[in-house]
Amino acid sequence: MIQLVAFLGNYGREYEKTRHNTAWQFAESLPFYSKLNFQSKFKGQIASLDYSEFLNYACSAVPELLKDGQQPTIAKNAPSKIFFLMPETYMNLSGQSIGEVCQFYKIKPEEVLVIHDELELNPGFFSLKWSGGLAGHNGLRSTKTVLGTQDFWRIRFGIGKPQNVNIADYVLSNFSKEESILMSIVYQKAGLLLVKTLLSSDPTRLIAKWGKVNAEA
Repeated sequence: MIQLVAFLGNYGREYEKTRHNTAWQFAESLPFYSKLNFQSKFKGQIASLDYSEFLNYACSAVPELLKDGQQPTIAKNAPSKIFFLMPETYMNLSGQSIGEVCQFYKIKPEEVLVIHDELELNPGFFSLKWSGGLAGHNGLRSTKTVLGTQDFWRIRFGIGKPQNVNIADYVLSNFSKEESILMSIVYQKAGLLLVKTLLSSDPTRLIAKWGKVNAEA
């Protein structure tokens, strides 16, 4: 099961509303974000929740998780804690922060969920993905290098890939007002995916439904 959630982005106020910081924007939209007590460590900001505590917050925010008014049963392979990490190494060195957390807490690559922007998906789409290619994403490349494998989980947020535009400039540009409205819808629906992924004893079962989602559908 997932034990570490890493939200990729760039540290600094000038990057807060950029496309490359989609994952940080998503983190801040989560209904339990205010419950996360972040501390500076491992070249980033890290917080943790006891698994049972996370389950309580998740069920409060997403009532549909309740079955006949009861919380889901905690899986036997559930971790005691879930860690939430916002690397502050800047995007291209994100793996350094992730690697330090994994080494300290003995977290395996398959127990890592990396959340990031994705050029290969159109705006309005998000996706749960296991392993696979990196699509030129430097944060993923850094993570693969440090973990020694690309076999880790991802939630991807589509930002699109316009033609005849400098990609570096594009990902570091701010969302338009209309795009920001769209992304708020995406974040709300993706929040359910994140919760389901963290509660799942086998996230591969979620891919059929959540492998590519159009938030506007």
